[in-house]
Amino acid sequence: MALEEVIIHSNGVVRPKQGINPRKPYEHQIKASERLDIMNRDADYSTLVVLPTGGGKTYTLSVWLLRHAIDKGTKILWIAHRQTLLDQAAESFYRYAYAENLPHTSSFKYRIISGASEHDKPSHIHADDNLLIISKDSIGRNLSCLDRWLAKENEIFLIIDEAHHAPAKTYRKVIDYVKKKVHHVKLIGITATPFRTAEDEQGLLAKIFPDGIKNGKAVHGEVGIAYQIGLKDLIARQILSKPIFESYQTEESFGDSMGIDAWESIQRLDIIPHDIAEKMAKNVRRNEVIVQTYLKRRKEYGQTIVFAIDQTHAIQLTKQFKESHINADYIISSIRNAFTGASIDRARNERKLQDYRDGKLDVLINVNILTEGVDLPKTKTVFLARPTVSTILMTQMVGRALRGTVAGGTDSAYIVSFVDNWNEHISWVNPETLFIGNNDFTDDPKERTKRTLRMISIAKIEEFARILSREAGMKAIIQTPFQQRIPIGMYAFSYEEEGGADTSYQVIVYNSTKQAYENLMKNLPRIFRDFKVTEDEYLSNEMLEKMQTQCRDRFFKEEMVPPYEPEDIKRILKYYAQQGEAPRFRTFDEIDRSKLDVAAIAKHIYDEDMGPRKETDYLNSLWESEESDMLRLFFGLSKIYFLDNVENEKRKLTNPHLFDEEQNVEYGTRSLEDMTLYDIGKHNPELEKKLRDEAFEKSKNRKGEYRCALCGMTSRSRAQFHVDHIRPLSKGGKSIAGNLQILCHRCNGKKGDN
Repeated sequence: MALEEVIIHSNGVVRPKQGINPRKPYEHQIKASERLDIMNRDADYSTLVVLPTGGGKTYTLSVWLLRHAIDKGTKILWIAHRQTLLDQAAESFYRYAYAENLPHTSSFKYRIISGASEHDKPSHIHADDNLLIISKDSIGRNLSCLDRWLAKENEIFLIIDEAHHAPAKTYRKVIDYVKKKVHHVKLIGITATPFRTAEDEQGLLAKIFPDGIKNGKAVHGEVGIAYQIGLKDLIARQILSKPIFESYQTEESFGDSMGIDAWESIQRLDIIPHDIAEKMAKNVRRNEVIVQTYLKRRKEYGQTIVFAIDQTHAIQLTKQFKESHINADYIISSIRNAFTGASIDRARNERKLQDYRDGKLDVLINVNILTEGVDLPKTKTVFLARPTVSTILMTQMVGRALRGTVAGGTDSAYIVSFVDNWNEHISWVNPETLFIGNNDFTDDPKERTKRTLRMISIAKIEEFARILSREAGMKAIIQTPFQQRIPIGMYAFSYEEEGGADTSYQVIVYNSTKQAYENLMKNLPRIFRDFKVTEDEYLSNEMLEKMQTQCRDRFFKEEMVPPYEPEDIKRILKYYAQQGEAPRFRTFDEIDRSKLDVAAIAKHIYDEDMGPRKETDYLNSLWESEESDMLRLFFGLSKIYFLDNVENEKRKLTNPHLFDEEQNVEYGTRSLEDMTLYDIGKHNPELEKKLRDEAFEKSKNRKGEYRCALCGMTSRSRAQFHVDHIRPLSKGGKSIAGNLQILCHRCNGKKGDN
């Protein structure tokens, strides 16, 4: 008996639709296609097409490839790093496969390949497939599966979706492999994240895509971009709305009791554990912040889509909106009533969507169902009441409100984030980071300053909360001049977690940590060579811990207030492992720090000898004044945090010796040679380095290799060894050259266990 067969969507045959594609391209999409026409006159090229979020990257390139590749019998290898992107690309090819673009083709075969169960595997590739849409990791581990498919090809189109990820090692490996197999490779990267082509800013991306257009002609080794248009241009043309970013602190804390598995679930899978999600969904105060935020600016926000956490949250929010006399409803997929067993079907969702389109609903609440493919052009505001670590999901959510007037939408759109306290365990996506690099909506310096301050406040709203709970930490912070607690810049970057999740991250830099970070960035190549991980794109947790420890010992030994965060170092290491270069530093020079000087505010209160009522009125006026919106942005709209800092500065003025303690102890002394090497480094870094170098030098054999004093293992890399005391300090040993040896990781671990 024949096995039952089921219909799958991961491969198939596409036949051209008759007639003309009803979707007419915008001017920028036509120009992008014309520029690609110029590039395509050459047999080989590697170029970028840069269109901002909402600019129709996939549509533009898929329609162009139907005409210039599929219709001419040239194969296409389309690579992306996320399964969602693969499905979107495939859909675009067969949705816009009209006869006008395929006059010489009766059909073509496509195949989607990834690690997902609903997709094909690399071993399924057929030699006669015309279009392969493959996840980066699936093909990176199975490059030989392309051999038969490429065997007879003289020319191929290789497309890198979200091409700003192309410097990752796996992408480079795939590109190099295909170029070795096929004589003519036409490499096109599409991205919303541009790079500037100044000599000192090019890096790996420019090396991968060196060809572009200059003065209407293809040039090689110079420009790297065939076509580029920025958000500002699409906003000016009213194709996209002007995004206005706002954030509100809920003042609610979540995740304090979560274990490492739960954190991993969020960071890797973007799934909030059920118990935490339920706690958030039923948090009346958090929901009240969301509802009241809308109520206060109902006319400005207009029709609003709210992205909720889960079914419970959607229902609860709808209830609270209705109680506040707001026309609201929710849509959600697969809801089954626990008592009746009845499901909310698609027809009911469609009725609610139509009510929203007809203006009968002001607020539509949903759980991820409106991320793509639903036409709601009059949406003016998006409420992000569900945090996410996925830049893809964030882009889709934000995109619901970015349809400009030319496309039947609005001229501006509010993107409103509700920020909870997670004690910085999770790198939630900040929606503004989606537009870093081409988000100059205006040249007004005030607007640039506001964006910078919002990024600071969202990245680290209470940058000292970690140590304020400790008495010593509180003393150190309060005694630090407030101006030194204002960041001087940040490293903002994105990288990919193993499994495909995008992570955006910001490392905030202060005067106290600036030099240490600069030294770290300069030494990253050597650190990776020492640990022999130059080819690894994903670092294990064990390796990250070892590398972070070495970075700490080399660059961050001094006491720093504000301090550095070990997690920041790990994120930088993850980024470098994929990109092969250090993240770039962005200064906050545009900030007028005098307007954020809480110490000056406190001194004014002190000098004027204000009473409680006058002081309250003064602080309220500062907080509410339009001229002082820098304060609100810097403190993340958390007035309580602002007032706490003012109070701390007042204490320093009224009680200058508050943290001075009576010295009733005559402390003893200890010789440096009786301390660990790590402790010696705190007092005398040069001596620590000298002792370590001497220990390694005397361990060398005749070949110049370092040798473990116990097992005899040899290596030319110092990263494979620890410096160890021959006679332990606990048994009278000293930290002197004659009492030091080196042990490999394994022997050092065994000795430590004994």
